[in-house]
Amino acid sequence: MSRRSGILEFAVLGLLRESPMHGYELRKRLNTSLGVFRAFSYGTLYPCLKTLLANGWLIEEPGNTAEDALAAPLAGRRAKIVYRLTAEGKEHFEELLSQTGPDAYEDEHFAARFAFFGQTSRDVRMRVLEGRRSRLEERLEKMRVSLARTRERLDDYTLELQRHGMESVEREVRWLNELIESERAGRDLKGPASGGAAQQNTTNGAPGVLPRSGDLPGPDTPDDTAT
Repeated sequence: MSRRSGILEFAVLGLLRESPMHGYELRKRLNTSLGVFRAFSYGTLYPCLKTLLANGWLIEEPGNTAEDALAAPLAGRRAKIVYRLTAEGKEHFEELLSQTGPDAYEDEHFAARFAFFGQTSRDVRMRVLEGRRSRLEERLEKMRVSLARTRERLDDYTLELQRHGMESVEREVRWLNELIESERAGRDLKGPASGGAAQQNTTNGAPGVLPRSGDLPGPDTPDDTAT
């Protein structure tokens, strides 16, 4: 399993843990609540769903709304399929939530993990946050060393770009420090939404909508989820 497909499977399981959904609803939630997936296609989602079904982590059910029941005969097609998490799927997702290995600290995986912090235990949240901070501090030190070595050979625009990248990493480190301090003090972040994804915007420590990965403080990463 590739890292990208693993992140997608994690996110799908997490969203379905909140409630069963149609494929269209899933794609919309992935696009709007989890910005790391904002450019991916149905061609990416449905193979993922097929894999989760084969593993026994999801089941398919016919849509049960009045709209679904009417739309199928009129359009000459079957009713929309609803995907529901199985007990095994819930157990698997909880196992994934408990993992705090190096992958959890990487840019896109961290954004997905953070989206479900509302479903994650405090000790695991702390390990992920501290691991992410350590990873960024290492990255920042390398950037500083590289800039010091090449400063004289860079033109003003390239130099400014390098500084911008450093400032982005420094900003995320400060944000992580605030989150870690809140966790240590036993303070949970609160938001109007229920469930793990789309709970709060912690970039500025204020309740709201969870930031997309591109909005998180830190270096931008290319989004290659589209197929």
